[in-house]
Amino acid sequence: MTYLRGLVLALVALIAIALVYLAFWPVPIVPVAWTPPVPPELTGKYQQNSLLATTERISLGEGYAPEGLAVDAQNRIYAGFDDGRIMRLQPEGTKLETFANTNGRPLGMIFDGRGNLIVADANKGLLSIAPEGSISVLTTQSDGVPFRCTNVVDIANDGTIYFSDASHKFPLSNYKGDLIEHGANGRLLSYNPNTKTTTTLLRDLSFANGVAVSPDQSFVLVVETGKYRIHRYWLTGPNQGQSDIFIDNLPGFPDGLSSNRRDKFWLALVTPRDKTLDTLLPYPSLRKVILRLPKFLQPAPKRYSFVLGLDANGSVTANLQNGSPDCYAQIANAVEHNGYLYFGSIGESTIGRYRLPQ
Repeated sequence: MTYLRGLVLALVALIAIALVYLAFWPVPIVPVAWTPPVPPELTGKYQQNSLLATTERISLGEGYAPEGLAVDAQNRIYAGFDDGRIMRLQPEGTKLETFANTNGRPLGMIFDGRGNLIVADANKGLLSIAPEGSISVLTTQSDGVPFRCTNVVDIANDGTIYFSDASHKFPLSNYKGDLIEHGANGRLLSYNPNTKTTTTLLRDLSFANGVAVSPDQSFVLVVETGKYRIHRYWLTGPNQGQSDIFIDNLPGFPDGLSSNRRDKFWLALVTPRDKTLDTLLPYPSLRKVILRLPKFLQPAPKRYSFVLGLDANGSVTANLQNGSPDCYAQIANAVEHNGYLYFGSIGESTIGRYRLPQ
């Protein structure tokens, strides 16, 4: 009887310690209350389908999470691994080679008019990689505030580079901290390669992500992952220097964004909305508990393929999905080239390629 009572007391003590830990253990976030809109059903314009079931995988050898993608003037394909390597493939997907190594985490990338690969490296800042592979740092801060998570990049016709800093507080290695805190740590920025100056265009974004300049050069878009929406910043016209919402209440976590330079933006939704996280967002104290839980109990991206096509007015014109267990999952970027969509991912080790309907 004494043994049983001691066992019960020990169990009660362990439960008490666990509760105190979950309630009071320090965490590196200051959660901000936000009530998300009710997520749209996967019907109508978001109707579930299996169109992306035909996605093929292109091997990149040994490596993981080739998130950023780019195609050069010779139709060669580039992708950046999480260990800093940027891999290059010939147009047909052969002759794999290492083009460069940033020793950071290359995310968004695009070629400028001189053949340099402009890279938003989460750890190193905005980089320029010459055709022979030499690396130059373009900028690492704006308004005296260093970048902590340089994310995605696009280039306007006049050479101006537009890019995002997902968070000036949290590095990419703790992206969950930024999303769970739901603060306003992200920025949309521009870099003028002639004057070598960096300008903050928008601030106070909840995890600033994908960036794309409109085909007519009148505006630039920036994804706000934490609030499931996209902002439009006007570059010309009567609203120049102002911003508005391009599309809101998306059905998943928006990530990379690209323009086909004609009639469509391609938006990658890395995973569908998480009902548990949406429920907890209005309650800051409960969100601290999430970070105190073991990682396997914390919210995590689900295996799902989801890409949307948007027109210049923010209307959905293409809806590509696949929810099968073997889908090319957690698509972080979708880049159109020569009749295909090329996919980068945070959960795969290959590039995805999907033939667009003619």
